Amino acid sequence: MPAKLGMRWIAAAAGLFIAFFVHAAAAQADPNELWKIVHGQCVPNEQQRGDPKPCAEVDLKAGVAGGFAVLKDIRGATQFLLIPTQQIGGIESRALLASRAANYFADAWQGRHLVEKALGHPLPRDTLSLAINSELARSQNQLHIHIDCLRADIRDELRRERSEIGRRWKPLPVLLAGHRYRAMRVSGSTLAGHNPFKLLAWGVPGAHADMGHHTLVVVGMQYAHHGAGFVILDDRADRAHGDNAGGEELQDHACVLGRTKS
Repeated sequence: MPAKLGMRWIAAAAGLFIAFFVHAAAAQADPNELWKIVHGQCVPNEQQRGDPKPCAEVDLKAGVAGGFAVLKDIRGATQFLLIPTQQIGGIESRALLASRAANYFADAWQGRHLVEKALGHPLPRDTLSLAINSELARSQNQLHIHIDCLRADIRDELRRERSEIGRRWKPLPVLLAGHRYRAMRVSGSTLAGHNPFKLLAWGVPGAHADMGHHTLVVVGMQYAHHGAGFVILDDRADRAHGDNAGGEELQDHACVLGRTKS
């Protein structure tokens, strides 16, 4: 290859390389990227071809309202996102508190099988978690619930505290990831009949008018005297102390618990 031609080829390749990463960075910074993927690709593909790609699943239910998609997140081998098929901004949306609102957390818990599939084996329920960040801690303007493994240290703390977690919201006596969370317990193997958005809005004083500054994390739990259930965690943003209420901080996208014996 002539030297000049070789240099031109290298320059062209470098230009494409740079353009690719500029485009990728722009896409990553686009706060509407999740909505574009679900609304522009996953739902039409499911409707027209019965193939939800690039999503792992699309459930249209009785149409668009209440439907959801589950998309593999670009971070980690086991992290998935549940995303409504209707446009909902985030935890602050009043649509989540309507009398007939979909229980997206219940749907997200059913999506845990994708985490287990990615690992190749089932997981104890207290290693699995669901998280939604506050509007201060998120990067996307479409509601999404993170489905992934729990951090090992958080699992151990909740195991130690579970006997003291009751049916009403109460601050935990220990910090989780350096932040003061409150917790409550619900019973049952699924979240049917337990909508964490409504439990927060109507159970924590002032939360209904300030949902956007809260985060929610749901962790599966096995209680000695109550059987299967969940711990629901809430934190409110406190920027003065460096807390943006990003409950995703309690998750482990490397899923150490899924790769070691509990």
